[in-house]
Amino acid sequence: MKSPFILALAVGLVWGAAPQEPRLSWIPERPIQGHLFQVRVEGQPVREIVGEVGGEALHFEPVGDGAYRSLAPVPIETFGSLPVDVVVVRPDGSEVALNAQVEIEAGAYRHERLSVAPRLGGRLNDADAARLAEDQAKAARVAAAAHATPRLWTDERILPRDDRVTSGFGNGRVFNGEVSSRHMGLDLDGDPGDLIVAPTRGVVELVDSFLLAGDIIYLNHGAGLLSGYFHLSEQLVAVGDTVEAGTPIGRVGATGRVTGPHLHWVVRIGTTSVAPRSLLDIR
Repeated sequence: MKSPFILALAVGLVWGAAPQEPRLSWIPERPIQGHLFQVRVEGQPVREIVGEVGGEALHFEPVGDGAYRSLAPVPIETFGSLPVDVVVVRPDGSEVALNAQVEIEAGAYRHERLSVAPRLGGRLNDADAARLAEDQAKAARVAAAAHATPRLWTDERILPRDDRVTSGFGNGRVFNGEVSSRHMGLDLDGDPGDLIVAPTRGVVELVDSFLLAGDIIYLNHGAGLLSGYFHLSEQLVAVGDTVEAGTPIGRVGATGRVTGPHLHWVVRIGTTSVAPRSLLDIR
């Protein structure tokens, strides 16, 4: 008679050979409107996992415990629930579709009233509108590059400036008495020339001057993640430079559409902006 140990080992080997049905989960259980969250897939074996959340592609990577994870955005206009659609491709080519409705917690956003130069606070003239369209096209190319780049960001993540928040993410902006937009970044106080650093590892994707954002830098962190730094007085990096958390990249300024010197910091998955501080919290 075989020993209980050998019998248990034999059963364990058989079980280990059997494929595990993939399971979909997310962290936190109720992501916040306008924030990042993590989508997880568990189940072996897997050849590939593809998916989409909020119109943005997911980029799954193994995390060492038989699970795979991807950052995902909750678009700020999401109310109620957000669909998560994932397809798991097994080694034999068969596919398993995983779909869920994630319950979303509402964010706390408000309206802010600002006064700026009339040319930049109202309807743009034809020349400015054309330039703005060019700026938006450049930002869209950065988003595409981030989706096409493997993950560069690391678990070391810091604020680009540790200073007072002068305007929060997601607030409605009323320029010269007219509601025109939401504030899709985080404004951090500073004096002209104050240093700005990279929040995590990435590659400098764009250094330019925009109509509304002034002198800017975009960092490509890979796996769909990018960050932007607006209204700079000085840009300290060049396109193609690799930066780490804490690498100096620029200095605070007041270029573009501003009411005073500060850093406007944006974080996006592709073209979807999220609360920048949520990058520091998600793991």
